[in-house]
Amino acid sequence: MQTSFSRAGISRRRFLGATSLLLAAPSIVSTRVLGRGGQPPPSERIALGVVGWGMQGPGNTSQFLNLADCQVVAACDLDKNHLQAAVKAINSHYKNQDCKAYDDYREMMARRDIDAVMLAVPDNWHALTAMEAAAQKKDIYGEKPLARTIVEQQAIVNAVQKAGCIWQTGSWQRSQGPFRRAAEIVRNGLIGRVIRVEVGLPAGHHDFAGTAAFRTVSEPPPELNYDRWIGPSAMEPYIKGRVHMNWRWNYNIGGGQLLDWIGHHCDIAHWGMDADNSAPIEVEGQGDFPPKDAVWNTCTKYRIRCAYANGVEMIIAGGHGDIRGGTKWIGTDGWVWVDRGGFDASNTDWFANLPADKYNVKLYRSDNHFRNFLDCVKSRKPTITPVETAHHSALPGHLGLIAMLVGRKIKWDAVKATLSGDEEAAKLMSRPYRAPWRLQV
Repeated sequence: MQTSFSRAGISRRRFLGATSLLLAAPSIVSTRVLGRGGQPPPSERIALGVVGWGMQGPGNTSQFLNLADCQVVAACDLDKNHLQAAVKAINSHYKNQDCKAYDDYREMMARRDIDAVMLAVPDNWHALTAMEAAAQKKDIYGEKPLARTIVEQQAIVNAVQKAGCIWQTGSWQRSQGPFRRAAEIVRNGLIGRVIRVEVGLPAGHHDFAGTAAFRTVSEPPPELNYDRWIGPSAMEPYIKGRVHMNWRWNYNIGGGQLLDWIGHHCDIAHWGMDADNSAPIEVEGQGDFPPKDAVWNTCTKYRIRCAYANGVEMIIAGGHGDIRGGTKWIGTDGWVWVDRGGFDASNTDWFANLPADKYNVKLYRSDNHFRNFLDCVKSRKPTITPVETAHHSALPGHLGLIAMLVGRKIKWDAVKATLSGDEEAAKLMSRPYRAPWRLQV
């Protein structure tokens, strides 16, 4: 499929679709379809399919529904109740019944009239859904972290690059002014040479779904296709407390607080470090882990040290009082800290204006993460968080988890994009896939 917003202009498919509709019923076509009343015509709207209606899906979809040049035309989920809620919300917004429901993402992505997809699925499904979307030439808005494992992330990057898709990661902090200003202060050298970066992430577990008490094995509810939901992960008994939303706290599906948040604050840390295409060369860490067979078995407290080739040290921590939540860059001449709702620095004059003689680096500006994605679908220019950035932003988290699991320092070979001289650690870059699912690398 060729997108409607290619360099060649409007695709023949979208043009014929729009003109045939007008010719078929000229007397009853609404002003919305014609493009009047402030609405873009069909040829200028991006047709979007959404996959996943759990925690992130509804909010992401709501953002797209509010953008006039986007039309959400399809929804997919493995829980019939979630799917029904998705279709109802979308149709209620448009005041029609046009949104089609799917329980198989592949069927939805095979539609030639869909230009882009929004993926908000559990981590174990990130790679398969993203790679199918790329194979079908869909542009992709995908959630962080990029994937459950390093090898899966590498496979997504390769698939997206090969297909020439536009990719936006849900690391929306880059589209917020305070985060951009903090990174620009660092990039313009106001704090001097960066020597240390502190990344504070949440610790423990959070009962997002209110199901913490449901920790015994039971039969899956009839509305959930549980076998498909487990997908490529190892099959395990159904326990309500570790499915919707709370799958994050089970390593079979998610990656705990570390990987749930690494794509936010480490992403900002790399932005300020000018390290969007870099990774640490050495990583070591310690963490507190529940028993492997616990319902929630992801690390609850952790501290990771990353060493970069330029001499910068990064500390990633959750549950340690000496590391403040958010991102803090410490340099030879000062420091800057930023978090959601917080901004501080060794020189508060930087808050208002950067000195004109030092404001040479102006970072990519986006004031709306979803708007930026649609604009890039049209222009074919990279988004503010392209797939390569998403991969490198999450790498410190993946490497930190591996270092904690093997209990020693590990070394990352940036040239070969693998762990060097440590076979046990290298095996943890991937996970076995349950048949019939396969990862095409």
